[in-house]
Amino acid sequence: MTDATGHALTLAHITHRFGEFVAARDINLEIRPGELISLLGPSGCGKTTLLKIIAGFQRQSEGDVLVDGQSISHLPPNRRRIGIVFQNYALFPHMTVAENVGYGLAAAGKPKNEIAATVEEMLAVVQMTAFGGRLPRELSGGQQQRVALARCLAIRPRILLLDEPFSALDKNLRLDMQIEIKHLQRQSGITTVLVTHDQEEALSISDRIAVLSRGHLEQFDTPTEIYDRPRSLFVNTFVGTANLIPGVLETKTAHDASIRIGETVVVVPLPGPVAIGAPVLVSVRPEALRLSSSPGGLPVRIAAVLPIGPSLIYEALLADGTPVKVVQDRAGSDAALSDTAFLTIMAHRISGLFAKPSQS
Repeated sequence: MTDATGHALTLAHITHRFGEFVAARDINLEIRPGELISLLGPSGCGKTTLLKIIAGFQRQSEGDVLVDGQSISHLPPNRRRIGIVFQNYALFPHMTVAENVGYGLAAAGKPKNEIAATVEEMLAVVQMTAFGGRLPRELSGGQQQRVALARCLAIRPRILLLDEPFSALDKNLRLDMQIEIKHLQRQSGITTVLVTHDQEEALSISDRIAVLSRGHLEQFDTPTEIYDRPRSLFVNTFVGTANLIPGVLETKTAHDASIRIGETVVVVPLPGPVAIGAPVLVSVRPEALRLSSSPGGLPVRIAAVLPIGPSLIYEALLADGTPVKVVQDRAGSDAALSDTAFLTIMAHRISGLFAKPSQS
């Protein structure tokens, strides 16, 4: 592919209102050239609003959109050189695959020989050369997605926007297409923004993730940091599976804190902005817990065991009835485990320490 140099995309203090409702509130994102970032969050969090603002379909109430440091907020969608692949692919049903791919170029008045060459190149990129003469209805969902992507790339966009592109695909095909789009994005070097509510999807293919909640940017960071070091209780519970174990903060230093959980004290390397004596929630991923039949740690009752492939997923109940999920390798699990067991927290893998909300 030509024109493969990525472009920087900046959202500067973007706020958008629908009447009294604020869909996006003072959003600031600096997206690097060639980066693939995900806008992640539940329905109504503002991610689709931001996508429309970048594309030019929606004019923001406040703030600016810039590409390579130059404002594009005043430009209509057709002059922004931003491509978008919609959730339903939006292919023209009466046009062949080749005609769909070349549509944007034809609309721009490009010469026929240039259109033909570009269509051939794009179909090769998405491995659809043999399907140029077919109609969309003759293609599978994955094939239609490839055509939509080829049509988008044919216009040589500076920025690529993907609006829930995998939601209509079955699980196996979804994974294949995630890998393929990541490969194509790396090959082309195009700066890409993906909108999704699927946190596994965002974690698997993104360079960085912007987690949104009710119009606020909760955290913008790498997948590893989002998963291992969430900065808010929302990010902690929305991204991945997290156990929230209630306790009381007994002591703390600049580097760690002692948390009493039942009759056990756990030293946590995350003191956080919590006062001594305050109720807290200790966040621990299921894979950072261990169950044993030997005394030590927190006494628990095992309520359920689910074998899933090479892993065992346990639901254990703490003394106060709090349910905790534990994931262990099946081969390494304690064969002597019975209904009662002992839970050990791998303190260095605790992902967060948060003040317990009053309503909890």
